[in-house]
Amino acid sequence: MKGRRKPRYAMLMDTWTCVACKACVLACKSENAVPDGFCRDWLVEVTEGVFPDLRLENRSERCNHCEHPPCVHACPTGASHVSEGGVVLVTHHKCTGCKACIAACPYGARYVHPEGHVDKCTFCLHRVQRGQEPACVEVCPTGSLLFGDLNEPDSEVSRTLRARAHKVLKPETGCEPRVFFLVDRPAGTARSNEVAWTEAAR
Repeated sequence: MKGRRKPRYAMLMDTWTCVACKACVLACKSENAVPDGFCRDWLVEVTEGVFPDLRLENRSERCNHCEHPPCVHACPTGASHVSEGGVVLVTHHKCTGCKACIAACPYGARYVHPEGHVDKCTFCLHRVQRGQEPACVEVCPTGSLLFGDLNEPDSEVSRTLRARAHKVLKPETGCEPRVFFLVDRPAGTARSNEVAWTEAAR
């Protein structure tokens, strides 16, 4: 009998249901003691189209935990490495703060911590190992963030990726990010987030 495949973690972000409340950002800062002035995840608001046919896309962005992470290959000390589930981590005591990984990352997902080491999103691996969801996923009031194992065909992330249109950021880099953005309207939702919230307020 073959053993269970190792997990391959991924995150899905629904651009249609996100209301840019930034609860994910605050939860991450609290959970991971991110210093003031820095963040491991952030909100991006993009307006697409030509007036009057415009669409606002809200994106909660972070390290993409790529299949082919250039930051890991650029690190001269081995501080940046791939851990359990394909999660890209930084071993703080091995990091010299040389910023090679920051230069190599096409997503701007890293920063130098005031203590001198590079820091970034970890998919809250410490929580995942305890059977919990990442802090940002747990706190999202609209359920716009999903986390799970791509190697598990029946996981919610696997089922959702099969069912809905999605994209990754900067696919031309060949990094194969594992943060996916859902770009089609969920079944049963209003025409736009604005319409949904207007109706809910009545």
